[in-house]
Amino acid sequence: MGTQPNLHVLFLGNYEADQQESMRQFADALFRMVSARNISVDLIRPEARLCRMRESNRGLAKWLGYCDKYLLFPGELRRKVASLSRSKAFVTHICDHSNAVYTRWLLSVPHLVTCNDLLAVRSARGEIPENRTRWTGRQLQRFILQGLNRAQHVTCISDATRRDLQRLSTLSSGQMDRIYMGLNYDYRPMEKEESYVTLQSLGKKAGIDFPNKRFVIHVGGNQWYKNRLGLLRIYDVLAAQHPEVPVLIMAGQAFNAEMNEFVTKNHLEGKVISLIRPSSEELRALYSIAEILIFPSLEEGFGWPIIEAQACGCRVVTSNRAPMTEAGGDPAFYFDPQNTETAAAMIWTALNENSGEKAARIDAGLRNADRFTAGRMTDNYCARYEELARRKKA
Repeated sequence: MGTQPNLHVLFLGNYEADQQESMRQFADALFRMVSARNISVDLIRPEARLCRMRESNRGLAKWLGYCDKYLLFPGELRRKVASLSRSKAFVTHICDHSNAVYTRWLLSVPHLVTCNDLLAVRSARGEIPENRTRWTGRQLQRFILQGLNRAQHVTCISDATRRDLQRLSTLSSGQMDRIYMGLNYDYRPMEKEESYVTLQSLGKKAGIDFPNKRFVIHVGGNQWYKNRLGLLRIYDVLAAQHPEVPVLIMAGQAFNAEMNEFVTKNHLEGKVISLIRPSSEELRALYSIAEILIFPSLEEGFGWPIIEAQACGCRVVTSNRAPMTEAGGDPAFYFDPQNTETAAAMIWTALNENSGEKAARIDAGLRNADRFTAGRMTDNYCARYEELARRKKA
């Protein structure tokens, strides 16, 4: 697509000590792809100056982090904006809505914010009793929502997030839209032999013989909305009804104490295996040979493992709630994540598709995943940048 030769975009990334890996990957990837579109770019993020304790976000470290982000960084941002304002066309992109507080210093320049989800805002407003928020957290989310209300334009990563924004913010419908994120890794089917080679060392560490072991997979962290304990309950019911059910591999964060206790109490050792933070290439191999992905989230901003799995030719069984339904499309199986019996029955149905049905569903999943390419995402963002720059010029 054509671009304005003098257009300059300033990307504002996340605080380096916050360990928001997915948001860091998004900002870095978009920075690279936009720079290849005849657009000059800069990327800045708050630095950990007062806060050097990167392994913790609690106690004194948390408050020093607030000082880094909200006392020191605004001065750097103002200076950067002032130096770039001499550009003929200049746009700032806040890559994560949790940094929307910085719109206060961008009122005079074109800018947009990417909004991933409003779960924290909703929790702070008491809408999600499963995730109670302390007073400081409520104040922070209030400031974030105020920042979103000041934004010139907000792009949401799903229609579900956009509906929440329409309900909770004072923005007009013309100030928001939806741009799906593109996959941030080259997820595609991997040949079985290559998958086994890739997973050989991982299998030794986890105690699983991949070539001789059927498995289903889950990918996610231990956040409340990922519903990992709920998945263990579903799998426990499934294993009791069907002892021949494949092993469950749960990739992501290490189990918390409650999850470990459940596995031990219900004698699921050897049936449930934790793989801690596999690499993207290891995930690609896991998706490529897994029977299915089980993704039982209660809430999400989007649900990227659904698309990652489909892009690798893995069938998906996920929650019958938006935005999981938005991501999975027609090829996915759906269940109520809070009804263990019906969820277990749906997983068993998916596992027992015949070869023709399975092949057709895999093919449909590959086509669905193709809607979420990095190139399409970059095209859409570049169009927004140009529109905001033209609006400022006019």
